[in-house]
Amino acid sequence: MKHGLDNERGMALAIAIVALVVMGAAIAGALFSGIQEQRVGENEQRVLASFGVAEEGAYEIMRGWDDHRATYAALYSFPANSPARSAVVINQTPSMSGTGSYWGTLFKLNDELYLIDVTGQDAMSVVGRIRGGGGSQRIGLLVRTKPLALPTPAALTSGGANVLGGNASINGYDQIPPGWGGCGPTDSARVGIRTQANDTVTTNGHPTILGQPPVLKDPTLADSSFSTYGDVTYAQLANRADITLSAQDFSKKSIAPAVSGAGCNTTVLTNWGSPTNPTGPCGGYFPIIHITGTDASISGQEGQGVLLVDGSLNVHGDFQFFGVVIIKGRLKTTASGGTPAHFWGTVMVQDTVALADTTNNLTGNANLLYSKCAIVKALDKTGVASQLRSRAWIQLY
Repeated sequence: MKHGLDNERGMALAIAIVALVVMGAAIAGALFSGIQEQRVGENEQRVLASFGVAEEGAYEIMRGWDDHRATYAALYSFPANSPARSAVVINQTPSMSGTGSYWGTLFKLNDELYLIDVTGQDAMSVVGRIRGGGGSQRIGLLVRTKPLALPTPAALTSGGANVLGGNASINGYDQIPPGWGGCGPTDSARVGIRTQANDTVTTNGHPTILGQPPVLKDPTLADSSFSTYGDVTYAQLANRADITLSAQDFSKKSIAPAVSGAGCNTTVLTNWGSPTNPTGPCGGYFPIIHITGTDASISGQEGQGVLLVDGSLNVHGDFQFFGVVIIKGRLKTTASGGTPAHFWGTVMVQDTVALADTTNNLTGNANLLYSKCAIVKALDKTGVASQLRSRAWIQLY
């Protein structure tokens, strides 16, 4: 039988080449698969690191809330028309863990509810060492502010004797400040003057005391009522003050809204908000103002928020304050002129500072008007942020 191919030299080489090609393809496939697995693992690592950075950023914003509380509180509810601001941009910030950086935006939804929108990126992606842009994660966190808890308010809560003269008026019926919006329905009638059981209320001239009842002698009213508000004390509240000034004659200073460009300049110590222009740039600024020392005087100015006075306060002329006033000494008003002195909200006067005179003297045309709206807006601005108990967190894409 005759063979079809007599010369078979070179077959071993061909078979070796084919084997090398097959083995090379197998090795290349294994290498490609390994590289892909490595890349998937690295991507997953970067995604998890970025997620951790974003989550850390959101909680860092909450942790530092008190340092920026006045700025956040002064925002308008989203969406706000220009030039009013309803959001604060969080600039790129390295994480405390050193694993990356975060940035984002804080939106104000209403006086108590905020949305923190944060994007995090891991360290390798931040420095641009990852081909394709690296990994990032974006999360949203809903937070609610926890406002100060005051005892049942009255137009005037007093820890000492009170003398009313002239045309002074104490009114416990709820008043909405002129031009203020978003106040809701008026509150039920409150007490005009709430005092301790052994305190006196003396009238001269034609003063007016209104409320349900006009005067309440409350045996449960104690010194602690003026210095402890839920889980916050007077000292703690004073330490959180946005503005701290020594007692002086503020009539010589221009207490007025301060505007920089189109925004409210909250760094100016004489900027106490803009209650008579609630839609202006400083209309949403309700600072905590702490007056140290023994005897302060003021006239012809305006402010809003929470006013803390370590000593006594003398009010002359047409001063107006909207919100909560807590005075450790005594209050004296001698209002005159076309616009009388007004306190819109609630005034608490402890009358325990060691002074020769601890009697409140309210004369002239002074008005102390209970206003639930002024109280709520002022107290909402004192709160620190806490995460909602349920459905507060969402992953954004």
